[in-house]
Amino acid sequence: MTVLEFKSSIVCESIPPAFSSPEARSLWYAKKGEWEKSHEIAQSITTPVGSWIHAMLHLMEGDIKNARYWKPANRSYNHRRLMHCGTKSWPMY
Repeated sequence: MTVLEFKSSIVCESIPPAFSSPEARSLWYAKKGEWEKSHEIAQSITTPVGSWIHAMLHLMEGDIKNARYWKPANRSYNHRRLMHCGTKSWPMY
């Protein structure tokens, strides 16, 4: 699946592609505006990427303290820039 096909599935489908990774599924639901489902998936991802997604989700809901907890310890980010990911204009690259 190409990036364009994945992005298109967000608009055209009611469920993410079956073969997508947990990370991709969590981001797919986040972009769909289904925060709870995205969060549920992110909680089960035990990698630094999963922690980053988890942090992003908490920034989307405005919970900066919780987002800082989930930020991978060896990474830094600008929370203002990452919060932009939670807006409807969130670009998917």
